[in-house]
Amino acid sequence: MRRDPTPARSLRTRLSFDERELQSRRNFFGITDDDLARLARLEPFAHKHMDDVVEEFYALLLGHPETKRFFPDDATVRRVKRLQREYFVALFAGRCDLEYVENRLRVGAVHEQIGMAPRWYIGAYRKYLSQLIERMTGDLGHADATAAYESALKLVMFDMSLAIDAYIAANLETLGRHQAAIRELSTPVIKVQDRILLLPLIGAIDSQRAQQVMETVLLRVIEEKAKVMIIDIAGVPVVDTKVADHLMKTTAAMRLVGAQTILTGISAQVARTIIQLGVDISSMHTLARLQDGIELALSMLGLQILPAKEPNP
Repeated sequence: MRRDPTPARSLRTRLSFDERELQSRRNFFGITDDDLARLARLEPFAHKHMDDVVEEFYALLLGHPETKRFFPDDATVRRVKRLQREYFVALFAGRCDLEYVENRLRVGAVHEQIGMAPRWYIGAYRKYLSQLIERMTGDLGHADATAAYESALKLVMFDMSLAIDAYIAANLETLGRHQAAIRELSTPVIKVQDRILLLPLIGAIDSQRAQQVMETVLLRVIEEKAKVMIIDIAGVPVVDTKVADHLMKTTAAMRLVGAQTILTGISAQVARTIIQLGVDISSMHTLARLQDGIELALSMLGLQILPAKEPNP
C-alpha cells in the first residue's frame, strides 16, 4: 500500500531535491560508496557507543541556558534522546539515498518549528564530531580511525547542509504565512448587511497593499454576492495621486462584477488634495462620514435604518 507523502517528502519536493541533486551533493561532499561501506562496517561501533554519545550530547544542550529551554520536561528529553540514538546509528547504516535525505530534512524542519536557530545545532554537530574522533581513535588503529572519521565527517557535513536548507525553507514558509495573515488583517472586509460590505483602510497604501485591497474586495464581493462596497479612508494619512488612482481602479473592478463603491472618510484636507491633484472621482459616491455611507448603501438596496421605538409607558 502506498504511503501518503510525509512533510519531509513535501519539503524535499519544494527544494527540488531529486536523484540528480542527491548525486550532485554527494559528489561535492566527496561521499563515495567506499565511504558508506566503511561506515556500515562500523555499525557495531555505533551501537556500542550510542548511549554514551547521546548522553554527552544532551549534557551539552541541557547545560546551556539558551538551548535548555527547548526541552521543557523529562518526557521531551526522553523522546529526543531516543530520536538522537536513531540518528546516530543511521550515520553507520551505509546509506545516502532519498529516504535518508528526507530524514535529515525533517531534522531541520523540526528545529525551525521549535525555534532552534542553526547556530545551536551547528554547535551540537561539533560535539558529535569531537566524540566520534575520540571514540574512533580509542577503538580503531590510527589509520583506520583516520579513514573512518573522514567518511563520517563527509556525511555529517552533508547532514548539516540538509538541515540548514530545511530550516531556511520552513522559515520562509512560516514567514509567508505570517505575511499573508498580516495582509488579511490590513484589509478586513466587514459584512454590514446582506449584499453590503465595508472595508476600513488604516495606514499608508503602497502599490503592493493596493493590489491586495483590490484582490480582497473582489473576492469578497463575489463570495457574498454584494452590491455595494463601502471603502472608508478616514484612517489613511495621505491621499495622493497613487492612492486615488488605486481607488479608481478598485471602483472600476467593482463595476465589472456588478457592485458599486461608496468612498467615505473624506476630510476637508483630503477633498482639497483631490481637487488640487485634478483627480476625477466622480465615478464613485463620496461622503465625509461612514454613517452616511452606510445609510446611502442601504437606500441603494431599498433599505433604511429605522429609529428605535420608544418603550410603551
